[in-house]
Amino acid sequence: MWERRLRISSGLILALYVLGHFANHALGVFSFEAMERTRGVLSGVWQSPPGTFALYGSFLVHFVVALRSLYRRTTLRMPGWEAVQIILGFLILILLVSHVIGTRLSRELLGFDITYPYVVTILWNNSWYVVKQPLLMLVVWAHVAVGVHYWLRLRPWYGKALPYVFAFAVLLPVLALLGFVRAGLSSDELDDAALAQIFEGWSNADPDTQALILSLEGPSLFALGLLIGAVLLGRRLRYFAANRAGIFHLRHSNGRVLRVSLGQSVLEALRSARIPHASVCGGRARCTTCRVRIDEGSPELPLPVELETRALRRIGAAPDVRLACQTRPTHDLAITPLLPATASAKDAYRPGGVQGHEQEVAVMFVDLRGSTQLGEARLPYDVVFILNQFFAEMYAALKATGGHYAQFSGDGLMALYGLEGTVEEGCRDALRGALEMEKRLESLNQRLAHELNEPLRMGIGVHSGEAIVGTMGPPASPNLSAIGDSINIAARLESLTKTYDCALVVSVTTAERADIDLTRYPRHAANVRGRGEPVAVYAIERADSIGELFPPMR
Repeated sequence: MWERRLRISSGLILALYVLGHFANHALGVFSFEAMERTRGVLSGVWQSPPGTFALYGSFLVHFVVALRSLYRRTTLRMPGWEAVQIILGFLILILLVSHVIGTRLSRELLGFDITYPYVVTILWNNSWYVVKQPLLMLVVWAHVAVGVHYWLRLRPWYGKALPYVFAFAVLLPVLALLGFVRAGLSSDELDDAALAQIFEGWSNADPDTQALILSLEGPSLFALGLLIGAVLLGRRLRYFAANRAGIFHLRHSNGRVLRVSLGQSVLEALRSARIPHASVCGGRARCTTCRVRIDEGSPELPLPVELETRALRRIGAAPDVRLACQTRPTHDLAITPLLPATASAKDAYRPGGVQGHEQEVAVMFVDLRGSTQLGEARLPYDVVFILNQFFAEMYAALKATGGHYAQFSGDGLMALYGLEGTVEEGCRDALRGALEMEKRLESLNQRLAHELNEPLRMGIGVHSGEAIVGTMGPPASPNLSAIGDSINIAARLESLTKTYDCALVVSVTTAERADIDLTRYPRHAANVRGRGEPVAVYAIERADSIGELFPPMR
C-alpha cells in the first residue's frame, strides 16, 4: 500500500512539473520574452526550498520505487504497455543527465541564472542536442501519458473524458516542440552583443568549475548503468535463491501444471509460462481483473494483505477468490480464472465470483427469422457474411442504448439491461434497444437488397425481473451473463413473436416499470413452461412503432 501511494504521489508531482515545463516551451511560439516571464513564475515555485524538495524528492522516490519493483520481479514477461513504461523511464534518465547538469547543477555551481535564451542557443547550435532535446521531450511526455492513462482508466468517468484527454495529450507536446523550434530560429537572429550578454555568466565562471561541469556526463551515465545493472544482477541472484528454496505446483483450469518458485505470485507464474491472464492494472491490486478461484490448496495460502483485502471486498468476492497478482503460494495450488484474458477496465467493477449475485435486470432475446431458408439458397460463406452484418448491427444497437451482449447462439442473442443502474432505467433502455434494432435492421435490408430474396426479419422478447448475474461459461473464456426464471420468460416471449405474428413481445411488468404506455397494443396472457400462471404481455407488430413514445436518440 505504501509503495503504491509513493509511486502515484511522486509521479503526479513530476507530471505536474512536466506539464508546466511543456506549457512554458509552447510559449516559444510567440517569443523568448513570453518564455522567460513564465519561467520566472515557475522557477519561483520549483526552485524554492519546498518546491526543490518536492521535485527532487519525488524524482528520487519514483526512481527508487521503480528499481525496487524491477528487483522484485521474478519474470520480465509483462504486458506491452508496462514494458514500454519501464523502458521509457530508463531512457528518460539517460537523456536527462546532461540536461540536469547543464541547467540546475550549473546554476548552483556557477552562481548565475540559466535563462531560456542561454539553454536554447546551446541546444540549437549543437547537431546532437538539437535531436536529443526533442527526443527527450517526446520520451518524457510518452512516459507521463502512459502512466496517467493506465492510472485513470479504471475510473468510471474516464471513458467519456478520453477523447478530450487524448486531444490534449497530442496537442501540448506538438506546441512545445514548435515552441522549441521557433525559439531556436530566434536564437539564430541574435547579434554578437546579445550573445555575449546571454553567455556572460558562463564566460566569467571559474575555469575549473567549467571543466568539472563538462566532465560530469560520462561518469554520471556510467554510475547510472552500474546501478541498473546491479539491480538486474541482484534480481537474477534472488531468482536462483528462490529456486533453491523450493517449488510448488500450480494447476491451471486449462489442464497445464506449472513448476513455480517460492515467492513467485500466481500472475508472475502464469506470465512466465506464457499463459494469457487478465491484469488491466499490471499487477498492482487496483483492477481485480486477475482474480482467480482457488480450487485446491486454499487452507495453505497466506492470508491476503490489506491491499488485496480491500480490493476483494470492493467486488464482493467469495472466500475462495484471490487476486493472482498478490497471491504467493507456498504449497501446491489449483486455480480457475474468473475473467477472460481479454478483460477490460470496465470488468474491474463487475462482481467477483462465478457464483454470481441476485439482481433485477431487463432481459432481451433476439432471433433472426428464416435463417434456415437463408442457408439453403446460399453458400456458407455468404450466409456467414449476412449473419455477421446482422450481429454487427445488433451489437451497435446494444452499445448505443446501454445493453450488454450476454450470449450468442446461432442466429440469436441475449442481452441484459440495467446492470449498472436501476431496473426501471434498464426497462426503458431495453425498449429503446428494440426500437434501435428495428431501425438498424431496416437499414441493413436496404444495403443487402441485392443479396436477399426477401428482407430479413427478427423477433424480440423483453421481460424484467430478478436473475442471478455473474461470470459464467468455460473457464478459459467466461462471460458476464444471467440465469433464472426471468431469463426463461424472456426467451419464451421471443418465441411468441411467431405465434402472435409480430416483431416485439413485451411483458406488461416491463412496460409498467419503464413507465411506457403500451395499452394501445394487443394484450395477451402467455403461458410459460414451468409457470402455473400466465404472463401478461403486449404484442407489437413493428418495434419502430413505439418510437413516438421516446425522445430522439443522440
